[in-house]
Amino acid sequence: MHLTSDDLLAGSSLQHDIVIPADLINTSDEEAKVTLQPLTVRDLQLIAKAANQDENLSASLMIQRALLTPKMELEQISKLPAGLAKFLIEQINRVSGISASRNALEEMVQAPLAKACFILAKEFGWTPEEVSAMTIGQILMFLQMSNQAEQLA
Repeated sequence: MHLTSDDLLAGSSLQHDIVIPADLINTSDEEAKVTLQPLTVRDLQLIAKAANQDENLSASLMIQRALLTPKMELEQISKLPAGLAKFLIEQINRVSGISASRNALEEMVQAPLAKACFILAKEFGWTPEEVSAMTIGQILMFLQMSNQAEQLA
C-alpha cells in the first residue's frame, strides 16, 4: 500500500499526553499531564532562525511550539525549573522523532534540509510546503526509504 501525502502529514497533527514525573512539579496529582504535538520541519526552521545560536531561547521556543496544553508564553516558559524544561525537551524530541544531538539537529535543519526537500519532492512529488509540515522523524524515514530504493535499483 502506498501512502498519500495526507497520510504522511497526519503524523504532524498527533497529540501526545505526557505524564510529568512528580519530582519535577509541585502537585499531589500522580497523573499530572501536559499535551504535546510533534515539531515540524517548518517549526525547527523558524526556531533556528529566531534563536540564532541561543540554545536557551531555542529550548523555550521548542516548548512553546510543542506544548498544546497548557498554553504558555515565552516569559512563563523561561521561569520553568531547569529539570522540568529538560524533561519537556526530551519528550518533544521523542514525539517529533528527533534522536539526534544538538549539533546534528542544527546541521539537519540547515542546508541538508533543502536537499531533503528536493529529494522528497522529486521522489514522492510533494511540494516544499508539504515537506516542511512533516516532522523530522517522518523526513528521515522517507529519506531512508528513498536511499534503500536507490540501492535496490
